[in-house]
Amino acid sequence: MIRIITSLVAVLTITSVHAQTTVRETPKLVIGITIDQLRGDYLELFQNTFTERGFKRLLNEGLVYQNIKFDIPNLDDASAIATIYTGTTPFYHGIVGNKKYLAYKQQEISTFTDPAYLGNYTQDKVSPLAIKASTITDELKAASRGASDVYSFAPQISQALISAGLKGNTAYWVDDYTGKWASTTYYKNFYWTVDQDNRSGSDFSVRAWGMQWSPLLSIKDYKAFPYMQNMTSFLHSMGTDKSTYIKAKQTPAVNENVRSTAVKVMTKADLGKRSSPDFLALTFYAGNYTNISDYSFEIQDTYARLDREIEALLDEVDKTIGLKNTLIFVTSTGYYNSNESEYTGEQNIAENKFYVNRCEALLNMYLMAIYGKDNKWVDKFYNGQIYLNKELIKQKEISLQEIQDKTADFVSEFTGVQEVYTSYQIQHGQWNPVMEYYRNGYTKETSGDIFVELQPGYKIVNEQDPNFKEKQIRNNAIICPVIFFGNGIKPEKIRRTIKATEIAPTVSYIMRIRSPNAAREQALSELL
Repeated sequence: MIRIITSLVAVLTITSVHAQTTVRETPKLVIGITIDQLRGDYLELFQNTFTERGFKRLLNEGLVYQNIKFDIPNLDDASAIATIYTGTTPFYHGIVGNKKYLAYKQQEISTFTDPAYLGNYTQDKVSPLAIKASTITDELKAASRGASDVYSFAPQISQALISAGLKGNTAYWVDDYTGKWASTTYYKNFYWTVDQDNRSGSDFSVRAWGMQWSPLLSIKDYKAFPYMQNMTSFLHSMGTDKSTYIKAKQTPAVNENVRSTAVKVMTKADLGKRSSPDFLALTFYAGNYTNISDYSFEIQDTYARLDREIEALLDEVDKTIGLKNTLIFVTSTGYYNSNESEYTGEQNIAENKFYVNRCEALLNMYLMAIYGKDNKWVDKFYNGQIYLNKELIKQKEISLQEIQDKTADFVSEFTGVQEVYTSYQIQHGQWNPVMEYYRNGYTKETSGDIFVELQPGYKIVNEQDPNFKEKQIRNNAIICPVIFFGNGIKPEKIRRTIKATEIAPTVSYIMRIRSPNAAREQALSELL
C-alpha cells in the first residue's frame, strides 16, 4: 500500500511540474494589428514582392487560421473591429457601422459623435461611449487597476476609438482635413511624442501635401494578375486641397505613419517594460485607391509596402521588448470594397439596378392608400433598411407589427429583392440561420423596421442623393486569415474558419484577464 501511495505521489508531482513548465508566460506587451480589407488570396498571390521578415515571417512562424467569419450584415471596418475587440456582435456591442441614422432627427451622423467632448487637432467631437460592451483593452485596464498602458493608432476615427476602448490612455487617428494625429478630450493623456510630431513641420500632414505615389518595385515584379497586359506604371498626386489627406489615407503612406508613430510611443513610454501587460492597437489599410481597378499595380504595391512596415515593426519589437515577451495577433476586417464595375461586353446588356428613392416613394404611396394621406409613412430607406414614421404610427394607434408586415409584403415584390425581414421577426421570429445573421447586426436604438436583402449583381442607386455612391451587391466570400505570433506560440497552420467573436476570449485567456462582458465564446483550443 505504501509503495502504491508513493508511486501515485511521484506521478502527480511529475505531472504537476510538467504542467507548470508548459504554461505560457503572460506577455509583457500585446500588439493587436487589424488590417482593413486584408485578403488571404492576395497574401498568396503577391508573395514574390515580400521580404522574408514581414508577412512571410508571420505566416511561417505564427499560428495561422485559414479564415475568419463575422456573420453580420453590412460589414465595415467599424462593425468588424468592434466585433473583434468585444467578442460579440452589434446586437450587444451596438456598433453597426461608421455611421448611423437617427430616425427621430431624420439625420445621418457618425456613430461616435459626442458633443460633450472636444477634439485635439481636429474639429470632430467624438467619444467611444457608443460601444455598449467592454473590450479587451477595457478588461486589461480593469485587471491592472489602470497600471497597463493602452494606445491605439489608426487612419480613421472609429478604428482608433474602438480598439482603445472606453478605458484606454488615448486613441489617435489621422484627421481628414489637417493630416495631424487627432484625438478627443474624452481621453486625458495626449502623449508628448505625438504632440511633438504634430508640431515638427515634417510630419504626415506636411509630407502628404502634394505627395506623389509611385511603385516601390519594378512594374515587372507586379505580375500577380494576368489581366494587366500592356498596362503602364502609375503615378498618383495627392494634390493640395481639402481632399489631400482623404486620398493620402488610401495609400501606403498612411501605414508608414501609423507604424512609425506607434513605435516611437512604444519605445518612449517603455511599453512592455512593466509588471502589467501593455497594449498597442494598430490599424493598417490594405484596400483600393479611389477609382482604381481591383486588378491593379496599386493594390500589389500597397501589399509590398505594408510587408515592409510589418518587417520594421517586428524588428523593433524584437530589439526593444523581445518577441518572446510579446503577443501579436493579426486580423482582417473581413470585407473588401470593390471598385470594379460589371462588364457587359459587346451585347449591351442592361445593368440590373435597384433604385432606393423609387422604392421609398412607391412604398409611401402604398401606405398612404391604406392608412391615410395626411403624412409620410416612410421616413427613410437607409443602408439596406427601411425606417417607418414611428411617431405617426403611434399617433394613429396602428399596430407596428401590422404595418411592418404590409411593408415587407409590398417591398418583396420589387425586382431585385431577394428577401425582406421585419424587426419584429428579427427580435421575436422563429430561429433560422438567416434570421440569426440579421439579428446579429440589429440594434433597437438605431436599426430600421425592415431589412431588405437584394439579389447579387444588382447595383444600388439613389437618384435624389448626389452624395450617394452606387454599390454593387456581391455575396462572394473573402478569405481572411488570423495570425497569432510571438509569446512562445508554435508555428502551425489550421485549415478551418474561426469566428470573429473567438478572438477576444483567446487574447484575454493568454493575458489571464476576464473576457469582455458580452463575449460568450471560449478561447481557441489550439491556444489553450
